[in-house]
Amino acid sequence: MDDAAPSERSEGTCVRAARGDRAALVELYEAHHAHVRAFARRVVGDEALADDLVHEVFLALPKALQGFRGECSVRSYVVSIAAKRAHRQIRSAARRRATEASFSREPTSAPELPDDAALRREMAEILTRALDELPVDQRVAFVLCEVEERTSTEVGAMLGEKDATIRARVMLAKRKLREILARPVRGGVA
Repeated sequence: MDDAAPSERSEGTCVRAARGDRAALVELYEAHHAHVRAFARRVVGDEALADDLVHEVFLALPKALQGFRGECSVRSYVVSIAAKRAHRQIRSAARRRATEASFSREPTSAPELPDDAALRREMAEILTRALDELPVDQRVAFVLCEVEERTSTEVGAMLGEKDATIRARVMLAKRKLREILARPVRGGVA
């Protein structure tokens, strides 16, 4: 049995992974991929894009870990990599969605009597669309602080920003989300 503390094992795993050790990379993937996937899904709002982001993060991990100094948890460090890479992917996805939307203008119809699961899916879709309208920096800050319940100080350290900047982004995101969600629904019941 290994007598090393969990953080010491994690840091050792990071050092080995940074050197390209496959077993260490697999260990990090198994320990953190579900959390990174959940974060990615919340931020990018699309299953396929979230999968792409997770794939990209773990492919980049060996090189990225060379900059890991142990100033935050390994999970926070891996999520910070995902957050930074999400910016590029979100911009690309927005361009793709705008192009797709221009080709299909058919309104979607909701079921007449939705059950609880359908209602939850519909609400999740509404919230995801609202998050999609936020600027990327506000979306990332909102998801990390409000959904994942991280402190602005922790998020600031993850993203290389001041905690006041993160708090401001979250405040702006909340204001914008309130505006978006208060809009009347087109083609449906308001």
